[in-house]
Amino acid sequence: MSFYKTAVRHDNAGTANLNNLQTNYSHFDPVEQFKNAMLDAGVSPPENIVADGGLHRFKINGKPNGAYVLHVDCRPAGFFQDFKRGVKVFWKMSGDRKVYSDAERHSYKMRCIEQEKQRQESEALDHAKAAKTSLYLWKKAVPAPENHPYLSRKRINPYGARLYRECLVIRIFDERKQLVNLQFISGDGVKRFLKGGKKKACFSVIGEANEFPIDVCEGFSTGVSLYEMSRNQTVIALDCGNLEAVARVWRKLYPDRAIHLYGDNDESGVGQLSAESAASAVGGRVFIPEKVGQDWNDVFCEMLDEVNS
Repeated sequence: MSFYKTAVRHDNAGTANLNNLQTNYSHFDPVEQFKNAMLDAGVSPPENIVADGGLHRFKINGKPNGAYVLHVDCRPAGFFQDFKRGVKVFWKMSGDRKVYSDAERHSYKMRCIEQEKQRQESEALDHAKAAKTSLYLWKKAVPAPENHPYLSRKRINPYGARLYRECLVIRIFDERKQLVNLQFISGDGVKRFLKGGKKKACFSVIGEANEFPIDVCEGFSTGVSLYEMSRNQTVIALDCGNLEAVARVWRKLYPDRAIHLYGDNDESGVGQLSAESAASAVGGRVFIPEKVGQDWNDVFCEMLDEVNS
C-alpha cells in the first residue's frame, strides 16, 4: 500500500490546514494519483496530464485558471494551481510504498511514451482537419458589418473579421503564419473555436510589421482597441493562458523588436500574472488597466466618452 501527500497553500488566505492531507492509493500510476489529488483539493483536473516536468495550463469551468507541473522520474512529484481560488498544491510520493524494479519502471515509462505518441498523432490529425475546415469556412464567410451587435457593444470596427451564421469570424494563425483555426464570436460575446483546432501558441494579427513595439493582448476587442489607440502591430493571443506561448513565437520571429504585454486587471489576478510571466519570458514590458475588473477595451471606451463629452 502506498501513501501520497499533498501540501495545499491558499495564496490569498495564508496556509490552509491541509498540509498533512494524505490519500491512500493501491497502484503505481502517478498520473491518475495526481488527478485524484486534484480532486481531493477541489480542483477539476484536465483530461490529459503531461508528466514531462514542464508547466502546463488548463481550464477550470471553461476559464484558463489552472496550471500544473508533474514529473515521474524517480519519485513522482509536482504541483497544481487554481488561480481563481488562490490555491496551490504541492504533491509528492511519500510514506511506505512498494519498491519497483528497474524493469517495472522502464515498462511504465515505455507505456507513457507510447500513450503520448498516440495522443500526438491523434492531435495532429485533428489539427489538420480543423485547418482544412478553417479555410473552407473563411471562404464562405462575408465581410462583417460594422453594426454587428458585438462590435457595436464594444465600440470597435471589424478590422478584417468576417461574418458566418451571424457570428464574427476571426482567423487564427500558427508560427508559420498558416491559417489553422477560427474563432467565432456571437452577438452576445460567446466565443468558441473549431473542434480539434490548434490554439496553443497561435494568434490573430492586426496591422503590419513596423519599427514600433509589438502589442500582445488576450482578446479580439482588446486587440482592436489597442490598435486604435497606438497603431502598433497588435497580436491577439485569444486568452491569458496563451500569452506567453504567443509572445515567445513573436520574439523568435522578431528578435530585435520591443514587445509589450497588455493584460486584463482581473480581480483574481490571473490576467496580471499571465502578462507578467509572458513579459519575463521575452524581455517585454507589462501594461495593466488601473481599475480592477477592466480590460483595454474598457479603457478605450472611456477615452471615447471623454472625447465625445
